[in-house]
This record gives sequence, structure tokens and C-alpha cells, in this order.
Amino acid sequence: MILETRQQHWSDEAACEATAQALARHPGLRRACIELHGPLGAGKTTFARHLLRALGVTGRIKSPSYAIVEPHEVPATTAADQRDKLNIWHFDFYRFGDPREWEDAGFRDLFASPGLKLVEWPEKAAGLLPVADLVLSLSPLDDDSRTAHWQAGTPLGATLLNETLP
Repeated sequence: MILETRQQHWSDEAACEATAQALARHPGLRRACIELHGPLGAGKTTFARHLLRALGVTGRIKSPSYAIVEPHEVPATTAADQRDKLNIWHFDFYRFGDPREWEDAGFRDLFASPGLKLVEWPEKAAGLLPVADLVLSLSPLDDDSRTAHWQAGTPLGATLLNETLP
């Protein structure tokens, strides 16, 4: 079920980055699942990298194309409160040949754990993923800009859209 939708035009990478930064400021993002759709080269990994940077991930951010999942951890802001720690999993299911590979890899436990999940090529694990809070579909345009179409599939996703995106 789609609860809310938004459409944006990203004229350049800076617009993509600004959207990622706006989302990163919302505390609800810490427990969201975001599906990233679009053809090869649409900007899914670029958006994920901008979001990870905005959340405080440092160092090299690798694409999970070959590893299937790249875990990230943003340390707690204070040593006294480890509950502030943020776990993030960036998945890329492009190389899956059968949705059952998701189950065989043990990803059900990762998706059930607290933290942010970013999922590229979710259709390759069709029917096995939990309902996404947000679905981002990117469409490249002829002038190197992008259309970003957002759908909220849960109340959390609707809150994220309503409170962070115009």
C-alpha cells in the first residue's frame, strides 16, 4: 500500500546530496528500510553514498555489488550511551539469480535487527523483503539530471516524506 508520494527533479548531484542530507537529519531514518530502484547508472549507489556520508560514515564507501552487503556503523555520540550507535546495511542484490539466495544468505536476521537498510535491486529478492518504509525510483534524463519518485509504504515512510522532502 502506498501512503504518500513525492516527485523531485535532481538537476545535478548536489540536488541528490541535499535530499540525502535532509533525510539524514530525521531521527526516524535510523530504523528505516529504503528500496532503491532504477536502471544501471541511475544514481542508486550515488544517493546511498551521500546518505551514508550525511549520517556520519567515514572512510571509503564501497559499492556492495560484489559483496552483496556492506555493513557500516556510526559510533555513538557519547561513550556513555551506546544506544546512539547506528548500524547501517547497504545491500545490492543485482547479482542474485534466484530470490531464495536472500534467504540462504541469512539476510532475514539483518532485516529484523535495528538499523537502517538501503537496498539496491530489491526486485531480485522479490517477495522476501519486508515492506519498505520508502521506495526511491530514479529515472535518468537526457541532460544528466534525474527524476526521483518517492513512495512511502509505511507510516514511518510517510513521516519521513512529510517532514523532510518538499
